[in-house]
Amino acid sequence: MGDLHISPELPAVLERVDALGELMNASAETADERGSLNEDVARGLLEAGAVRASLPASLGGLEFAPRQLTAMSERISYHDAAAGWTMMALQHITGTTAAYLDADAADALFPDVAGGDHALLAGHGTRPGEAIPVEGGYRVSGSWQFASGMALATHVHSLILVQGSGEGRVLAMPKAQVELADNWDVLGLRATTSIDYHCTDVFVPRENTYLATTSTPVNGGAMYRVGLVNMAAIGHTGWALGVGRRLLDELKAVAAVKSGTRGAAVDTAQFHAEYATAEAALRSAGAWAEQVWADVENTLAASDTQTTEQDTLIRLALGNATRSAQEVGRTVHQWAGTAAIRRGPIDRFLRDLGTGSQHITSSQVVLQNCGKWLSGAQPGARWEFLDLVQ
Repeated sequence: MGDLHISPELPAVLERVDALGELMNASAETADERGSLNEDVARGLLEAGAVRASLPASLGGLEFAPRQLTAMSERISYHDAAAGWTMMALQHITGTTAAYLDADAADALFPDVAGGDHALLAGHGTRPGEAIPVEGGYRVSGSWQFASGMALATHVHSLILVQGSGEGRVLAMPKAQVELADNWDVLGLRATTSIDYHCTDVFVPRENTYLATTSTPVNGGAMYRVGLVNMAAIGHTGWALGVGRRLLDELKAVAAVKSGTRGAAVDTAQFHAEYATAEAALRSAGAWAEQVWADVENTLAASDTQTTEQDTLIRLALGNATRSAQEVGRTVHQWAGTAAIRRGPIDRFLRDLGTGSQHITSSQVVLQNCGKWLSGAQPGARWEFLDLVQ
């Protein structure tokens, strides 16, 4: 099954990310208007290891452990929520493709990861396309949404259902084989290029697909046994924590400027109490997510199988981090005054938070399913993607 790989490269990657912080801040507004990251920012983050961190060590990747990936996602997102979301999506989808795809297909897509020569994948998997079995593979048709990071991608990742068997598989195919829709006109996360795309009757070799529910990596170690959905939860958790932290720090800076001025709301006991409450909620969410993933890492390191309870807590910890960040956002919006409504980092981070919090992985349905398991209402159930099934 492979050992849990703990990379020694995390401090160096975080240092390189922080070195890009000023550039991310300076370019965020124009990236927001343009709908894609600044080229220097994107290149810098890729060179820093933002995607290589999720790639198997057996292919030349850094293969960060779950909590290491969370820390990296949190740090990038602190500097720029849109950059954090873009890299989170690219590292999740590229990393899982490298881990689960047929060995020969993976070698073709990732010939020299250490040297930067590898595919970048973007795409989505909650609305499956149709795959008609033919000799050697499938004829694929479908329409997919929210392909975050597509501006940087070379290939797409998409969920398909095989006609006849109903088997769910994930494909990897060149971006040139799909039609892109220029339709990412939204309030927040504008710089993520999370556009829709579609294709009709495109041949995809079977070796360029893998079983969507797999938790058995072809490349890489125990890390990838958490499965596709849990891999997504890692980055999303870090994103929420990073955005929440940045917003609280921005509010602290606003309070420092306004304090002592006439009628300053930030000098009231109510402000201090609500700031402390938001701080406690965010820190608690981060500490609990750390605890949940430490337990999962121990299971992976012991080559044991994750339990339904662990899968439940992974989803619940993500939802909790997201809702805690939302509470931070409400506190910041209330107390930052006009700084929250004028163009600037608070306005941008609030818009990005509002959009990112709508992601399906933090939905009320997932929360309800977590409650079903934890309350004992469905004791024999297991998780299949975001659904709890008997």
